[in-house]
Amino acid sequence: MLGAARLTRMKRELSQFEDHPPHGITCWACDENVGHLQAQIIGDDATPYRGGVFKLDIRLPDRYPFEPPKVTFITPIYHPNVDTGGRICLESLKMPPQGAWSPVLNVLSVLTTVQHLMAEPNPDDPLMADIANEFKYDRAKYEHNAKVWTRKHASGDTTDKRRSSTESGSEADKNGTGKDRGEDGMKRQLDVGGKCMAESKSKQSKLG
Repeated sequence: MLGAARLTRMKRELSQFEDHPPHGITCWACDENVGHLQAQIIGDDATPYRGGVFKLDIRLPDRYPFEPPKVTFITPIYHPNVDTGGRICLESLKMPPQGAWSPVLNVLSVLTTVQHLMAEPNPDDPLMADIANEFKYDRAKYEHNAKVWTRKHASGDTTDKRRSSTESGSEADKNGTGKDRGEDGMKRQLDVGGKCMAESKSKQSKLG
C-alpha cells in the first residue's frame, strides 16, 4: 500500500493522463491504492509497431518516487531492448549511478520514454543480441519480424483497457515464455555482453 503522500501524488499523476492525455498512451490504476498500474502504448505509424496495442504492467515500490517504478511489457514485442520476460533496458528505470532515475520523473515521463524507445531502439546496449544485430546489420529483416510480431501479438482492442490485475498477471505469465513469444518456436537467448544483458542474466539466476 502507498502512504498518504504517495497516494496523493499518484492520483495527481493519473489525473494528468485524463486532463492532458499524451498521444498514443493511456494509463490506469488496477486497485484503489494505485500501487499497481497498467498502461497501453499504441505503435506509432512511423515504426514497424504501427497500429499495435502494447500493454504494460507498472508496479510502484514502497519508496516511490525515490525509487523507479518497475515497468514490464505484457504484450510481446520484437525489440532489441525488451527481453522475453517483458523487461526493458532503459536508464530512467534504474537508480544512479547505473541509471538516470530521479524523483522529479514520473510514470508519464517513463511511458513517454518507452514510447520513444519503441521508435528509436538502442542496439548498442541490448537485452536481445540477435534482434540488435538485425537492427544494425539487416534492418529490413528486423522490420519484417517486428511487423509479424505486432500482427500476431499486439492486434488488440484499444478500448479493452481496464482488466483486473489477476487477469493481467495471468496473461503476462502466459506471454512471458520463450515458446509463446518466440517466432517459429525459437527461444531467443540473452547475450553475455552489455550491462543490461548482464543485469537480466543475474536476475534470472536469482529467480532460479
